[in-house]
Amino acid sequence: MNQVRHHQESTELQYRLVDRAVALGWPHERVHVIDEDLGKSGAGTVERVGFKKLIAEIGLGNAGLVISLDASRLARNNRDWHQLLDLCALFGVIIADGERLYDPCAYHDRLLLGLSGIMSEAELHQIRQRLHQGERQKAARGELRLPVPAGLAHDRSGEIILNPDEQVQARLGLVFAKFRELHSARAVMRYLRKNDLPLPVRPLLGPAPHDVVWREADSSRVLSILQNPAYAGAYVYGRRRVAGGRIRHGVYRPRTTKVPIADWEVCLQAAHPGYIGWEEFMENQRRLANNINRYEAGHSGVPRKGAALLQGIAVCGRCGRRMSLRYSGPAGDYPVYTCRADRDQEGGPLCQEVRALPVDAHVESILLEALRPDKIVIAIAALGQIEEETRQLERQWALRRERARYEAERARRQYDAVEPENRLVARSLERGWEEKLRAAEAIEQDYERWRSDEPLVLNEPDRQALQKLGEDLPGIWHAPSTTAAERKGILRCIICEVVLDQKRFQGQVWFKILWHVIRRATLRAD
Repeated sequence: MNQVRHHQESTELQYRLVDRAVALGWPHERVHVIDEDLGKSGAGTVERVGFKKLIAEIGLGNAGLVISLDASRLARNNRDWHQLLDLCALFGVIIADGERLYDPCAYHDRLLLGLSGIMSEAELHQIRQRLHQGERQKAARGELRLPVPAGLAHDRSGEIILNPDEQVQARLGLVFAKFRELHSARAVMRYLRKNDLPLPVRPLLGPAPHDVVWREADSSRVLSILQNPAYAGAYVYGRRRVAGGRIRHGVYRPRTTKVPIADWEVCLQAAHPGYIGWEEFMENQRRLANNINRYEAGHSGVPRKGAALLQGIAVCGRCGRRMSLRYSGPAGDYPVYTCRADRDQEGGPLCQEVRALPVDAHVESILLEALRPDKIVIAIAALGQIEEETRQLERQWALRRERARYEAERARRQYDAVEPENRLVARSLERGWEEKLRAAEAIEQDYERWRSDEPLVLNEPDRQALQKLGEDLPGIWHAPSTTAAERKGILRCIICEVVLDQKRFQGQVWFKILWHVIRRATLRAD
């Protein structure tokens, strides 16, 4: 597009082809200029209205001469070029360039035109190859300027820094902290929506591109934050790859696909400041991949609301594959662990099936007994987590209130700066100032309501009640307010997998619990 706007010599030379057509004997009023494709590539990956119009006029028998500066002005791919040649040969249309005339019906002229199309396509490939190689070489040195997400920015020297906006930094830090705690992007999204915490984004299009705007949290935005290596301080080139694809009939447009991390062309770790480390970023990717419920791939999936306690972590003791889950019984509410890999892959019988509720009861009792010595530590940690979460929300509210007050003050300064005589502008600025004041007042009211519901510091009776409740692990476990997904989340923090085998001993279920390795720090007094 820059070539079309600022380098007009080639465009003017193409428009002068009208004089060449007149010199060849065509009346001026019968010469039609098709310039709808000006600024569009002839590679065939974009919709070209002008080329379709040209094909239609030739097919209707309304054309006698097609003249262009060279073959690349008509098509840079052999499919479109040979389609044009076949139609011109069928309807007796002459093709002309800046030097001579060609008859597509003549063998030698058809041969020259075919070679011209092949060279045009090869030239485009060479141009792209040189540009892409230069881009890759610059990216390998970390010097290619790439767009950065909302949490990062370029300073005046071109270096990548954290976004100077403290609210943006605090919000992104909260996203990573909650994912570290909840282990689910959807759970993080629900937490942000529950507390009315939008996410910062930097749109590439719109009235203010590249400016940070705030949008309501959804799963795609949370995933884009968690999956972006720039937030881990890495400079990455080649995260996505362009592949061909058909949008609709006759329109082919490249599609963008994700590239696995191991196949990234350039990955420079610790290239700039980040919100998390590279090890945590890789752990987040493994956790996100494991959250997908694909038992055949060994994924456990996120804890769900079903009654099966070992959903996703039950492993077959005969073949070693992860067991799926089905529900039986008259009401369809009795869970059964099933190893159906042999049936799905080979068409054979089921490897084994284990009724879930008796096994879940044994595993549940073992888990609660294992946590009994640490119940006081767990209760104290729960109190600390509640207070830490309250402090995080208080920080978010403080930044939100500060931004609202700044927006209102900025609107007031704009209103004060306008000339009093210019009432047309003054009235609009006054309305904007009033809207900002109302928005700031609404945020203050919401904050006061939140303060009344969520005290910043727990008083002593509340702390004692929570500590007593935290020490009663069986009571919390069996409480009606505790959901099945929460029980599974607690279980997965302690237990990695449970191996089940119903066929080892007749009439019994053999199981083996694989615990997470917990490193304990010990103090010794000499």
